[in-house]
Amino acid sequence: MYVVIMGCGRVGSSLAGSLTRIGHEVAVIDRDPAAFLRLEPDFPGHTVVGMGFDRDVLVKAGIERAEAFAAVSSGDNSNIISARVARETFGVERVVARIYDAKRAAVYERLGIPTVATVPWSTDRFLHTLTRDSQTTKWRDPSGTVAVTELSLHEDWIGRPVAELEAATHSRVAFIIRFGTGVLPDRKTVFQADDQVYIAAVSGTVAEAVALAGNPPPSDN
Repeated sequence: MYVVIMGCGRVGSSLAGSLTRIGHEVAVIDRDPAAFLRLEPDFPGHTVVGMGFDRDVLVKAGIERAEAFAAVSSGDNSNIISARVARETFGVERVVARIYDAKRAAVYERLGIPTVATVPWSTDRFLHTLTRDSQTTKWRDPSGTVAVTELSLHEDWIGRPVAELEAATHSRVAFIIRFGTGVLPDRKTVFQADDQVYIAAVSGTVAEAVALAGNPPPSDN
């Protein structure tokens, strides 16, 4: 999937990194060239300097072929204008905007543009919305820092040890439901068919962990 992100702050850069790590192509727009320094050094996507609601800038970022658009700059007005341009002018189906004002967010939701508030798990929520991931978090601690969610493992994880999945997803396997019974695994525990696997992960990495677990294990090479 090709995704255009407007805004390269903490959420925008985190979202861009997560999307590229799970195999999506990403372009990031920001009016400040220095903002791109927040991206990972090996970021493989595209960067475009300019205002995200400027049509020429959006075209330069590849909006005409984009399948998703996220507006995550620091300004509500800029975010909603660019989101509406992406949806109404360029016909992008999956559009989401970051809105600081909760009252205004409700208005934009009625316009058909999903919004995300400035909460610690913004990256997860953006990633779920853009990729249409059906996974839902089962539990979060009161501060929103740690979350527990169920994984849908790719079949190639069967027979692999817990340690490999934890390394690939940067999470911890909290427990497994096996034949209807809860199991507290150790790093040598091997996944079996029909296991229900639950992980604990830091907010901002949950959606990425879910996506990575749905892919085959990384190559040993």
